[in-house]
Amino acid sequence: MSVTLKAPVLRSLVLSSYLDLFGAALIFGVCYTLNFHGTIYKAGAIQFGIPFNELWTEVRSGAYPLGILSTIGAIFSMLSTRFVGKQKNAGNGIGVVTTVNSGANDYMFGNASALITYPLTFVIQLLCVYKWHKGETIRKIDGFYYLIATAGLLLGFGLVYLGAALFGGRTDHIFLITVALTFGLSLGANFSNAFKYEETWLSWIIYNVIQLIKAILQINIANVAKYIFYLGNAAITLLDWKWNGDKELTLQKA
Repeated sequence: MSVTLKAPVLRSLVLSSYLDLFGAALIFGVCYTLNFHGTIYKAGAIQFGIPFNELWTEVRSGAYPLGILSTIGAIFSMLSTRFVGKQKNAGNGIGVVTTVNSGANDYMFGNASALITYPLTFVIQLLCVYKWHKGETIRKIDGFYYLIATAGLLLGFGLVYLGAALFGGRTDHIFLITVALTFGLSLGANFSNAFKYEETWLSWIIYNVIQLIKAILQINIANVAKYIFYLGNAAITLLDWKWNGDKELTLQKA
């Protein structure tokens, strides 16, 4: 039995290895051009513009190579998202690892609440791996999805403000609201991803817009490049999942 995809071009873009390479090259190119790799965390403060030939000396003296690890983390985080869009559970597995790196970097960029927010994200990523391994298939929106999204936002605000109160860091309200929105949206999106909701990607579109603002506020160039790419990727993946459906079911019908 042959199956005709409603939007074969979208499916080919989502599955394209060339788009993976483009995303990685975009993030690396922007970071290298702007010397973001020369960003370090030392003596409790971020230092920008360290020459490449001095980086190893700084690291040996106790500096944390924030720019390099942020760039590597951004590339692997992008690949995680791309693999999830391709409906490969490996994407969720990569997401588990990158959550640790992203949490450390986010904390050093002033988000002290990362100490309690990222461990929760780590657990949800593990849930995604488990659920997809059990054979989860794409599903339509229902009441449970709205419950997930609402609970994620409420929990996000609660934990971010709690983290700021407990651990300090940047406490200006614009920054905290931006962090709370992105974390709350990511909680809902990651949890709904465990159940493979189509609208997971709509949540990611909104998330990416706000996360882009947050990265600009943090002057995190690696993430600025990453989230610009993410916006386009989330849009095409949302339409692919809606119009073309579950990849495994399509293959079985064919």
